[in-house]
Amino acid sequence: MSEENSLEISEVNNEQSKLDELIEVMAVLRAPGGCPWDAEQTHESLIKYLVEETYELIDAIESGDRDAMIEELGDVLYQVIFHADLASNTPGEEFDIQDVAAHMTAKMVGRHPHVFGENKLDTAEDVMAVWDDLKKQEKPGRTSTLDGVPQSMPALALAEKLLGKAEKVGLEKQHLPDPPIWEDEDEVGSILLSIVSSAREQGIDAEKALRLRLRELQEDIREAE
Repeated sequence: MSEENSLEISEVNNEQSKLDELIEVMAVLRAPGGCPWDAEQTHESLIKYLVEETYELIDAIESGDRDAMIEELGDVLYQVIFHADLASNTPGEEFDIQDVAAHMTAKMVGRHPHVFGENKLDTAEDVMAVWDDLKKQEKPGRTSTLDGVPQSMPALALAEKLLGKAEKVGLEKQHLPDPPIWEDEDEVGSILLSIVSSAREQGIDAEKALRLRLRELQEDIREAE
């Protein structure tokens, strides 16, 4: 790591008093004599709130509302701190937010040897070309490019993810009709809405239909690998 980057990280660390204060607030809320609701929560019970807060953050980002972004980023951050505090007081887990931060710092430094090491990658395309290799080094037990892909993603987001995986094994176009040329996102959105509407009128669950097709695509990808 260069001296300049080390200095930048140190400066960030010195500016975290408000973050430390939020971590302390969480500890007080979940300590004996604190909030009964907070004390009763588990990782599982908090899942729905994490999902909800994430979608609210997406709305804020898409709206371009600065104050809303600050609020919703805080809500997502609070969920991370909540889970870390839970773990720090759960036998068998026993990690805290500092462990989470340390793990993430090590991961990001390791995945950016062109910034913190001697490798030189000049473009975003160069970075993406070696990204998967760096991830493989971190998780040598994974045998497929599909390992780690969350199946609970919304179907359209999962389709986008899986098509990228299919492209890497040469399958992205083999099982799809030739697509039309779209003018813009509005046109694509209108077509997607029309498909969902038509499926709904015929009693077909569009989300389920796409998920079923994506299962087939994943089988094809694994066979190609």
